Amino acid sequence: MNHVVLLGDSIFDNGAYVRRGEPDVVTQVRARLPRGGQATLAAVDGAVTANVAGQLSRMPPDATYLVVSVGGNDGLGNLSVMREGVRSVAEAMERLSAVREAFAADYRRMIDAVLARRLPVAVCTIYNARFPDPQEQRLVLTGLAIFNDVITREAFARRLPLIDLRLICNEPDDYANPIEPSAKGGDKIAAAIVQATAGNTTLPRSQVFAE
Repeated sequence: MNHVVLLGDSIFDNGAYVRRGEPDVVTQVRARLPRGGQATLAAVDGAVTANVAGQLSRMPPDATYLVVSVGGNDGLGNLSVMREGVRSVAEAMERLSAVREAFAADYRRMIDAVLARRLPVAVCTIYNARFPDPQEQRLVLTGLAIFNDVITREAFARRLPLIDLRLICNEPDDYANPIEPSAKGGDKIAAAIVQATAGNTTLPRSQVFAE
């Protein structure tokens, strides 16, 4: 029987952000799974990539599929770098390259720890967020492109399914606030998770889930 475990941050652990009485992502996954399917929330609001290895200790022994959504908080932690003044485009690129290399190392270590459990794994991109200030939104999107490049490269290099949240949460009301999914956005995320985890896990190839 399918038992999906959700690892990562508040993209999955969004219960504190949906309206009173509305379901969080794990509840929506449970509602969409075929009869007998289960879902466990191991993700923690505020987690960064380096925290996922510790979340694996809460993985149930009968887990059959792991889904990881992490990296957004790593990106937010580097917003100060995006705001720094520089003397040239080359200097800006050098600073961004250092951020990318540090995140890539953390993400590779995280994926290695997750794959060590020898279960099927799907990973998610970081969605675009919805900051009300257009300049802030442009800054965030540009910065997140660096992080998403790392995630997509690791997914494709390891032949993992990729849930592209940038294309799934594509409407303003998919967000409860600038960086958290609403119940509507969570339902769209849950639908993609169920679609991804229901596929043939023996095929040595990546698939992208966008709706």
